[in-house]
Amino acid sequence: MALSDGDIAQVRAATDIVALISEHVALKKSGRRWSGLCPFHAEKTPSFSVNAEEGRYYCFGCRASGDAITFVREVQHLDFVDAVRQLADRAGIELHEDANASAARHERQELLGAMSAAVDWYHDRLLHAPDARPAREYLTSRGIGGDLARQFRLGWAPDEWDALARALHLTARVLTGTGLGFINQRGRHQDAMRARIIFPILDPAGHPVALGGRILPGRDSTARVEAKYKNSPETPIYSKRRTLYALNWAKEDVIKSGEIVVCEGYTDVIALFAAGVTRAVATCGTALGEEHFRTMRNFAQRIVLAYDADQAGQSAAASVYQWERQHEVDVAVARLPRGTDPAELAQRDPDALRRAVAEAIPFLAFRLERVLEAANVSTVEGRARAAESALVVLREHPSELVRDQYVMEVADRLRLEAPTLRQRLSEGPRDAPAPAPAAADSIARSPTSLPRPGQEALRLWVHVAQARDRFVPAYFVDPLQRRVFDALCEGGSASEAIDRLTACGDIEAAGVLARVVVDEADEVGDEAVAAVVSQLIRHATRTALRELEAQLRRGEVTPEVANVTIRDVKERLEWLGTVEARRGEDDLRDWLIAREARAS
Repeated sequence: MALSDGDIAQVRAATDIVALISEHVALKKSGRRWSGLCPFHAEKTPSFSVNAEEGRYYCFGCRASGDAITFVREVQHLDFVDAVRQLADRAGIELHEDANASAARHERQELLGAMSAAVDWYHDRLLHAPDARPAREYLTSRGIGGDLARQFRLGWAPDEWDALARALHLTARVLTGTGLGFINQRGRHQDAMRARIIFPILDPAGHPVALGGRILPGRDSTARVEAKYKNSPETPIYSKRRTLYALNWAKEDVIKSGEIVVCEGYTDVIALFAAGVTRAVATCGTALGEEHFRTMRNFAQRIVLAYDADQAGQSAAASVYQWERQHEVDVAVARLPRGTDPAELAQRDPDALRRAVAEAIPFLAFRLERVLEAANVSTVEGRARAAESALVVLREHPSELVRDQYVMEVADRLRLEAPTLRQRLSEGPRDAPAPAPAAADSIARSPTSLPRPGQEALRLWVHVAQARDRFVPAYFVDPLQRRVFDALCEGGSASEAIDRLTACGDIEAAGVLARVVVDEADEVGDEAVAAVVSQLIRHATRTALRELEAQLRRGEVTPEVANVTIRDVKERLEWLGTVEARRGEDDLRDWLIAREARAS
């Protein structure tokens, strides 16, 4: 961490979140809250709510939530520290870094400086060194001339053991910390990249953080067999699963167009840029994953896969559908000719490449198209086999409405009856994909699936201080709501409880509380509080009774003990809502607490 906790807390406290968000969204006062159209997704009816007292926002449509720092990060695509610094400047606060943070920041700056110097050195070698001539000729043959090489800062690593380490006088700590090299068995400095074209990998802010290296064709046929591509390892300044190659160059067009094009390799990205599609990125030697989708969702809602056609079809369908649903993005596929990647198509027919991206079709449609294209529809048996294959693909999609729309298309293509296909679709196994891990400040579990009494109780606890002594942990039988209540009971504000839950990795509970914070508590009278307490106790008690009855059936408690307890508890339940309500509440509270204590 590069900033002290005190500085961060001071920045949060000094920031008027309503004034900050109003610079981007028109907010209107609604009761004790402010509301407006969400800046993170398209909508016509306002679902975005701001709690000025807690300094939190929440969208009931897309579930985006957070504080002032989160808002600046999402809107301006900054990292945490830069967002805090910007808000500090806005509030006139001088930040002070603690000693450990200052040392860590100095180390990070040293590594970034070394990586930047290495990129410059490799780039200069490509442009001017005599030994780089084969590399320049190869790039030219792939349609990458001098202008593109300069734009993407391409480089050349000479076929020497330690040329970079010697030229930059890199210490062992910096050499290994950046991944630029290592200490060999003889204890000498050795470069990681040798005789390779260098593709610098930059973070979204434009800082070089890693390298990708490609050997020249023919070199891998020598006695020393090497992988075609070699990538930097994970380092303090580089995370493969979060980094997208060329996002720093692409993000302006990505934000403007609302679309991001994902390729498999570095040269594919450069080819798309050369063809005028300047919103292309690539993963860095790893498969497209959850963290990549989370990063892309901050910039665009439409994601186009521009892979080789066969590779696109092999993508993990279940994961893609999870990510579509979790991050509320649309995944499409550019229909490239079989066996052709974007770099090859850009050289042969750049117009065709541009059309393929512009006419990209939904991921499910692409998968079905590949199945149907391979089918023999001239025979009854061929159409039947194609239908079965298509149904396998359809069952992977989690939405019944989407599946049904494509059933009709498959029926038309194969000259079959749609009702027959629908029946076959419903008969076959379909394992719904598990929800993808929730992003920070979001709700993974729908609030409508949570017990309503518990939600109302949490809302009162947050917004009506005088009601807090009416609730005890044993009342919250839903595990998720219980975790939220326990976090609130630890003390501090609701916003601090959200931060604690997020820090310990309980993103689901943090999301539930983020929604509660911006809920309006209209009814705050004693009768309203009493009604919620009564409902909460009824729900908790009935849940406990069901568990007790199950124990009785399993023989874990004796009938004498269980039946007497069940009879007494049901009697106390009947008291709720009568003149004996408070006594019934007290007795049931004591029973629930005692039962929980015995269970633990």
